[in-house]
Amino acid sequence: MDILEAFRNDLNNAIKSVQIKEFIDMSEKSEEFLRVMLDFIPSSKNEYRKSIEDNGEVLETVIIEDVFMPEILKLLSEDTNIKLLRRTFDYFEEVSNCEDNYLVNIFSITVLEILGNDRTILGIAQKYMGPKTMQLQVQADRNLGRIQ
Repeated sequence: MDILEAFRNDLNNAIKSVQIKEFIDMSEKSEEFLRVMLDFIPSSKNEYRKSIEDNGEVLETVIIEDVFMPEILKLLSEDTNIKLLRRTFDYFEEVSNCEDNYLVNIFSITVLEILGNDRTILGIAQKYMGPKTMQLQVQADRNLGRIQ
């Protein structure tokens, strides 16, 4: 084996290990997001488990859209549990500012797109959003063609 071939092998192995590490990091961040959401909305645990049973695996977008978001939308429409809404949206701001592009993307295409589906709900949500969450929500609306 010549030096160039050995270098290529080392480089390929390094790339594979980085890709595996990034996948593991993304998975950990997504798991953390789901755990935090379960802490905020413990009443959703049974539906969370049912989603996993029905799908045979954890499908983050399905769980966020079908399990957590109906509860978030209900909280927003009632607009009475201010403490929980503030804690939730403070966490959303933390997610919006995190370095994990995978999690930010999942968050944007689920939570932020759904918040933009109803302008009344979005108006209430904006009272609790931090600047980065607001920026990502506007971008989600742009990506869907809702706004220019």
